[in-house]
Amino acid sequence: MRLISLELESRLRARKLWPQSWTAWAALYVLALDLLLFLGQWLTRRASPSTSSSLEGWVIFLSLLAIVLLTIAAFRWLRSQLLWRLRNRLIVTYVFIGVIPGILLVMISLITLYLLAGQFASFVVTSDITTHLRSMESADRAIAHHLVTQIADGKMLNAETLSQVRSRRPEWSRRQVCAWYRSQPQPYCSGPAAPASVSFPTFITADFRDIVNDRGTLYLRTATLAEAGPESLRVVLSEPLDKDFVEGIAGDLGQIAVYGTESGTESVTPSPTASSPDASKSFLAFDEGKPRQQTFSAGTIPPASDMFDRQVTFPIPLQVVDWKTGERKRAGALAEVETRPSVLYARLFAALGDYAKGVEYILLSIAIVFAIIELLALLVGTKLTRSITSAVAELYEATKHINRADFSHRIAVHSSDQLATLANSFNSMTTSIEKLVQEQKEKQRLEGELAIAQEVQAQLYPKLITQLESFEVHGFCRPARTVSGDYYDFLALNSDKMMLAVGDISGKGISAALLMATIHSAVRAYSIEDVPVLREAAAGAHEAAGLMLASDSRGGDASPATLLALLNHQLYESTPAAKYATLFLGIYDGATRRFTYANGGHLQPILISDDGSSQLLSCGGTVVGLFDNLSFPEASVQLRPGDLLVAYSDGVTEPENDYGEFGEERLLQLAQENRHLPLERITEIVMAAVADWIGDNEQPDDVTLVLARAK
Repeated sequence: MRLISLELESRLRARKLWPQSWTAWAALYVLALDLLLFLGQWLTRRASPSTSSSLEGWVIFLSLLAIVLLTIAAFRWLRSQLLWRLRNRLIVTYVFIGVIPGILLVMISLITLYLLAGQFASFVVTSDITTHLRSMESADRAIAHHLVTQIADGKMLNAETLSQVRSRRPEWSRRQVCAWYRSQPQPYCSGPAAPASVSFPTFITADFRDIVNDRGTLYLRTATLAEAGPESLRVVLSEPLDKDFVEGIAGDLGQIAVYGTESGTESVTPSPTASSPDASKSFLAFDEGKPRQQTFSAGTIPPASDMFDRQVTFPIPLQVVDWKTGERKRAGALAEVETRPSVLYARLFAALGDYAKGVEYILLSIAIVFAIIELLALLVGTKLTRSITSAVAELYEATKHINRADFSHRIAVHSSDQLATLANSFNSMTTSIEKLVQEQKEKQRLEGELAIAQEVQAQLYPKLITQLESFEVHGFCRPARTVSGDYYDFLALNSDKMMLAVGDISGKGISAALLMATIHSAVRAYSIEDVPVLREAAAGAHEAAGLMLASDSRGGDASPATLLALLNHQLYESTPAAKYATLFLGIYDGATRRFTYANGGHLQPILISDDGSSQLLSCGGTVVGLFDNLSFPEASVQLRPGDLLVAYSDGVTEPENDYGEFGEERLLQLAQENRHLPLERITEIVMAAVADWIGDNEQPDDVTLVLARAK
């Protein structure tokens, strides 16, 4: 079971579906608890309805909480999945920067156009009503002027007189005119019978025109005050604001519905002709918060001219004056206009005639140009996005190759922008890394070979030294690099004789180490006793060089000078002209306590007596290997017990710091002060002093020190 669980977890983690945040875990726990409670509610709904009812609230709460948490977790998961790729990030960025502002701009434009269309429709309705009121006002003033003239001529004011001044035009069949002369309470009226007699309100003190609400009915009404001699004349002209009137406005506009206001017992009385199904339609008045019932509707909605010719519906608040109190209500009634943009467009550009088509073409051309620009912007943005994402994808794939140590992979460059420069830089970097890896491998190979060479060279230095009864030796070499060009050796010729060699090869590194190995093997070979072949070769070489082979009286061993001559001839023949070496050779004879030496250009060793006095072993010649046919002088010194011989390379005396070179005097002083100590201890003291003198600087040369003491 545990293996199945681990396998399921591994698969979910591989598909990045395993919950990673506390929100996701909380959502899963809440969902599990919700399902558990829902199961309990379902099981107990018959056995224990009260328990089931009590669990219902928790189920609803946990369901809502689980939905919220799952929504948050799903949003975070989708965001991590969608926005991981740079392409998706750029797409989202483009949507937020380019698409959403464009959509908002289009929405604002459509809303603005809709509001402009509604406002224009409202303007058409209100302007027609205002024009009609002004026409009525002019007629009312004309009637009042005519009546004043007749009264001045002595005629009586009555209903017949009013009938005579009425116009015979068709629209006057709906108008009622009433007049008051002097202080009569009831007016003389002419025209369609009103539900009740018209009163003249006290708030009118000047000419008046407006929409009024008189006993629950809407009227277009004007009032004129005129002076008829010493008395006043008041004339009121009324026309009902009903379906017939609105039909004239809606004829070339659309459908207009009028809504009244229910306020107490006074209400706008529906027209007898308002028997359409829309008569029960209501409209919420935001200024009063009361629903307005539709009184009537007039006209029909025109058919759409095309698919974009959508219906426009816009409310028009009508300012109404209460005829009884004079209270002016800003939205005493509402008119709702339903029309289409094509109708409003034709109405707006009616004065242009045939030029309206030109305006349409201009607007259509502008829309096409904008659409082309938007399409080009979309194509350019898509292309730029693709170029960026493809460059990043190629870089990502290239990093995978680098991670697999495949430094031969190169990114294809197809452009000349900054991304191309980045790709070229990456290619240059991989080329450099590839070269660096090859160089590192070569360096490691050389270091391995140097390590082997160092190990081999370490074997050339004497490890187990056979000390004589009357002569002890010790040597030390510290290379400046991996291998050394310095050379020292101790070779016991027999029980009473020991040869001591100290040398310094020109240059450093492998070449010096190889030459050092050559000298080491040659010295050892030429020092072997009783080898006829070598002795004949040595004799032939010296005869060719014009030298005499020196021999001692005991065994005919080659002397130090003879060995130097042989080595010089061999090195001259087998090495380049620029290669040479300095070499000090000495042979100690224990029977006579004499030390015979020859020096081929090496630093002069120091001989320190037991009493502290010192002398240089100054006998010597030039370096070996540089010139042929050379002979080397030879000298000998008598050693007494306690005498200390110090031979060294230039790596001991030539290191510098701010105070100058280490120098022979400092070496001599250290050797004199510690001459009675063991040779190993003297070596440690000298090497420590040299290292301290060098400090943190790099060791400039190989350091070699050879000590020998007579006992």
